[in-house]
Amino acid sequence: MWFVYMVRCADGSLYTWITTDIERRITEHNSSSLWAKYTKTRRPVTLVWCQKCANRSAASKREYDIKRMTKKAKENLIGSWFPLVLCKNNYIEETDLWCN
Repeated sequence: MWFVYMVRCADGSLYTWITTDIERRITEHNSSSLWAKYTKTRRPVTLVWCQKCANRSAASKREYDIKRMTKKAKENLIGSWFPLVLCKNNYIEETDLWCN
């Protein structure tokens, strides 16, 4: 299972990417020097939105669409998001929305 996610950086900017493990990626964004140059200098980051996708291709397409959005459109997307439930290291959206 793949996820598209957005984090809010300490400077208020938004960062969008894909992953198979959100918890690991957020930890990496906040502590590792191995990933995401963009967030490395904008820590800490906070998860503000995600959507699960059936496969990497769907996640990449959704990521592309989101990266083309204006910041206002991204903020509207974040505002309509239902929080995640953490269940044994797997994030599951309460609404169970999937990427196409």
